[in-house]
Amino acid sequence: MTVSGPVWKTLLKVLKERGVVHLTLIDPDPVKQSADAAGKIAKLAEAAGTNGIMIGGSTAFGIIDETIQTIKQQVQIPIILFPGNISGLSRFADAVFFMSLLNSRTTYWMIDAQTLAARFIKNFDLEPISMAYLILDPGGTAGFVGDARLIPRDKPEIALGYSLAAQYIGFQLVYLEAGSGAENAVPHPMVELLSNKLDVPVAVGGGMNTAEQAAATAAAGADIIVQGTIIERTILKDKGKLLTKTIEAIQQAKKK
Repeated sequence: MTVSGPVWKTLLKVLKERGVVHLTLIDPDPVKQSADAAGKIAKLAEAAGTNGIMIGGSTAFGIIDETIQTIKQQVQIPIILFPGNISGLSRFADAVFFMSLLNSRTTYWMIDAQTLAARFIKNFDLEPISMAYLILDPGGTAGFVGDARLIPRDKPEIALGYSLAAQYIGFQLVYLEAGSGAENAVPHPMVELLSNKLDVPVAVGGGMNTAEQAAATAAAGADIIVQGTIIERTILKDKGKLLTKTIEAIQQAKKK
């Protein structure tokens, strides 16, 4: 039996009250930005209205603990691990998306990495939030690293099959990944189909680089909007103006 912890309950409360959750994904890779820069990004994102900070990336390593500790000094919203591997774990986070890449070709990304991570999560009392992770064509870095059998963008029924299986197994949510920095977001017909057929929240990430693109994805039925690359590229320059506009747009889209 899956037991919901305080972070997941908080996100569900936001979903119920506002119709959509927005999460900001920050990559702790020191090649991209320092821990101090990550803290500034998180602070501006919270001020703009994001509901949580995700920490992770397909090749993230090195300064995860330092990054999370720095961010914790800046924000009050939950910090949730989005680990690309067991190296992406930290005892300083509030929760972890306990992910299984269901369309991987290798068992490592479906269950082996999770087996290695499970005792760490238990020992440090991290709240696990079970997530079925699906990567679409063309996949990007996540698809390459995860050895994914990429879901064709014009075959929403394939994504639905995986997602229903995930729901029946007991996952708390399904995440559709277009890829970090993707040129195109997850197709709206796919989002709409899953939203109509599933009883668990649908999260969507990748390729939403404008407020209009994010709003269209929310209008198609996405329950959780995840943005990372566009926020990292713009928020320190515009002080969160684009993100504020985006969050207002996705909330408005859910009211229509």
